[in-house]
Formats: sequence, C-alpha cells, structure tokens
Amino acid sequence: MKNSKICPKCQSSNILRIEGRADAYGAGNNIPVGMTIFTYVKVDRYLCCECGYSEEWINKKDIPKLVKKYSPAMDEELP
Repeated sequence: MKNSKICPKCQSSNILRIEGRADAYGAGNNIPVGMTIFTYVKVDRYLCCECGYSEEWINKKDIPKLVKKYSPAMDEELP
C-alpha cells in the first residue's frame, strides 16, 4: 500500500498513513533498539479505510539498527 497507494485486499485507494512515533515510556508505534526513546525505530502504518487491512513499514536507514540488535534471535530455535 505504501508504494502502490492501493489496498491489495480490496483494491481501494482510500489509504491512511499513520506515522510512527516514540513517546514517553515507549508509547507509540516503534521498536526499541537502545535505552532511550531517542534510539527507537519508528514504524509507519498504512491502513485501508475500506476493509481495515494494514501494513507496517520501517525506513530503510533504520534496518541496520534492527539487524544489529535482533539478528541473533534468528539463530534460536522456535518452540
């Protein structure tokens, strides 16, 4: 939806962008990568206002921060 501006489920173009934020006490749509909210990676949401389908997107410049913090978890076995 971010790139096409069209919902892949219902083909609507009535798309709402909800910008990621990092508020006090970690509130907001984000992923923690450090000890303070200033290091959090913000996650933008795209919502179809017709069917409710949503997607979450992370800015490409923030992906290396997530890889550095969370990549070892991929080596663990899932239950």
